[in-house]
Amino acid sequence: MSQLDGTGMKRLHREWRHRTTGRVALILDGVQNPFNIGSIIRTAAAERVDHLWIAGGTAPSHEKVNKTALGTARYLTWTEVATGPDAVAAASAAGYRTVAVELTATAVPIHDVEMGTDVALVIGHEDRGVTPATIAACDAVAFIPQLGKVGSLNVASATSIAIYEARRRAWTR
Repeated sequence: MSQLDGTGMKRLHREWRHRTTGRVALILDGVQNPFNIGSIIRTAAAERVDHLWIAGGTAPSHEKVNKTALGTARYLTWTEVATGPDAVAAASAAGYRTVAVELTATAVPIHDVEMGTDVALVIGHEDRGVTPATIAACDAVAFIPQLGKVGSLNVASATSIAIYEARRRAWTR
């Protein structure tokens, strides 16, 4: 068995694009670290995130973001907004159901949360998480179940898992 060449990869990815329905967007609520944002952008481009709202964080055009994203920001559209609740309002107005990915007392496992066809995943600051005002503006709150002794994931890793879960649902409908 051999690895796919460039043509084979394009065919494979095209097949999955045709099988995928719905829209996925991201809201970054105060995510600051440019390397985390670069990693998030690269994953977002790979999984065809439709739009990115950035509230109080580092823009995709930042030099250090681009170093990690490897130029993939060109495949995304984004809007900078003043606050997380402003981003949630914009996503809601664009027809997205907003789901914060955060550890709260009322959060449900991400595999059980209602996402709908079009979902905007809300991701918070590396240390402080999603702000309480932003959580209050969201339609739902989900968490990523973890089995080990570590209580949280790196924000870029958590975002990748959340995006994948949102896309996976479209493949099983």
